[in-house]
Amino acid sequence: MRKLLNVAFALMAMTLVACGGDDPIPEPENPSKPDTEQQENGLYPEVDGRVVVSYVTYYGSKIPDVKYMTHINYAFAELYVVDGVYQKFKLQGKESRFKSIVDLKKKKPSLKILLSFTHGTSNSDNEQGGGFSALAKSDADRKKFAQDCLDFCKKWGIDGIDMDWEFPGISWSGHACDKEVDVANHVLLMKQLRETLGDEYLLTYAGYVFDAQGSAEDKNWRYIDVKAVDPYVDWVNIMTYNMTSQAHSALNNPKLWVDCKRAVKHYTEKGVAPSKLVLGVPFFGYGEKTWSYKYIISDEVDKTKYKIDNWDSASSVPYVTEIATGERICAYDNAKSIGMKGDFARGAGLKGMMSWQYDQDDAKLTLNTAMWQSVMKK
Repeated sequence: MRKLLNVAFALMAMTLVACGGDDPIPEPENPSKPDTEQQENGLYPEVDGRVVVSYVTYYGSKIPDVKYMTHINYAFAELYVVDGVYQKFKLQGKESRFKSIVDLKKKKPSLKILLSFTHGTSNSDNEQGGGFSALAKSDADRKKFAQDCLDFCKKWGIDGIDMDWEFPGISWSGHACDKEVDVANHVLLMKQLRETLGDEYLLTYAGYVFDAQGSAEDKNWRYIDVKAVDPYVDWVNIMTYNMTSQAHSALNNPKLWVDCKRAVKHYTEKGVAPSKLVLGVPFFGYGEKTWSYKYIISDEVDKTKYKIDNWDSASSVPYVTEIATGERICAYDNAKSIGMKGDFARGAGLKGMMSWQYDQDDAKLTLNTAMWQSVMKK
């Protein structure tokens, strides 16, 4: 039961933190102080084939510093499905925000930008209508959606599509699901996208920390069939965060029900090459509170009430405690923990690292710096 509760809490947290909508994380009023772990040296040169992926949201206010990333996943676009039939998709938020991100390619021509799709809806002129679950059931709708994606990439001069159906066979945030067919139809959808996009455009997805789960007897399936979808994608952005309320993004702790290393192992055991795996890093803390990194280290957090620099040696992550009670408030990542994750990723032959999301870093870009250095270190 405790494991099931952890799963439930993780799913609820991902709804708030990793799936768009209004940013629930408090913002500091005063400038953030740099993390003491921040590296002061210059940035390592980019290593061909390695990626540093940053999710940048439609509701964010910052224009990213592209020195610290190879790819941007713009979050999000949403589906318009009426009476179970796909009509179109639209960006969430203002088009001007998206344009400002696309314009970054002028500053860094090698930068790749992908449009990320959410299962949710936020636009005032839209409602759920069946979402990905409905769209993926129809061959005609899959083809129409894939063609719309290709046309959008050509129109805006962007580089691909990132699918964030979180997740097939699960209904949360009010989105529809069909546990009998969603997992299989997700594979068909990704296959169609690859056929339509061809090799010219990237195709990635946000992956869960487990492979598809379910039973052939009751046809109750959920998550993503990572082996079946593997031939069609360039890589997977594994959401290795919100895994537990105590450690959040633990690197390696056998006492927990899952951690980063075991999540990667779930993929490689299914035959996915390490070079197609991107390790997810949260720029936010999660537990009793969900706080952005920049908030955690800011003056807005009362340091006479909270201790922010605790270290969980078993999980290789820092955490915040309430001084009076010793209660753990949230775990998070800092430059030290990101460096350790980077050492693991490089040693395991992973493609790189991904962050959710850019605006949650501090003014010094401590976490972005640490992630770049961790990925590009030789």
